[in-house]
Amino acid sequence: MFKKFTPSTDIAGQTPPKSSVQRSIRAAVLQQWKIGLETLEEIWPKKETLIHVKCREHISIYSVQSVPLFFQHFDGPFYPTLRLLHRYPSILPKVGVDRGAIRFLLAGAPMMCPGLTSAGGYLPPSEEALPKGTAVAVHAEGKEHAVGIGITELSTEDMRKLNKDVAVEIVTYLGDDLWALQNL
Repeated sequence: MFKKFTPSTDIAGQTPPKSSVQRSIRAAVLQQWKIGLETLEEIWPKKETLIHVKCREHISIYSVQSVPLFFQHFDGPFYPTLRLLHRYPSILPKVGVDRGAIRFLLAGAPMMCPGLTSAGGYLPPSEEALPKGTAVAVHAEGKEHAVGIGITELSTEDMRKLNKDVAVEIVTYLGDDLWALQNL
């Protein structure tokens, strides 16, 4: 999504959304992410104005004080930026890939089931199974912070059973152009 993103050509405009839209975004973020109201208040204080940055390919980046906080593709779920995820690692559920998948992840490739189900990979236990279409933080074996954010293409139970095909479609990763963008 952000593999070849250039702010000078890909940003179409910046506008502050109406307060009713900001309230609905705040409610959607609280519903989609595993955070409380206090944490959201730390990330995005109520008194601060949210800026909606419209980009090409129907991508919307939302920033506070010129710092990108989260983004959305079409009317899909809200994804935090990796920098925000590093500050608040419990925002998204965690999956992990083995060492062999790291180089593919850092190139933006989708993560396959064997990389998640092998000895170095990690999937949540059956009691905390994730459904298809869930935004997840992708961690690499032996690393503390997430190296990517993606959306599950299969439920975690199906990933264990099938053990083939695409498991997580990567939307942003460490080193892409959104990571390089510190201010808008």
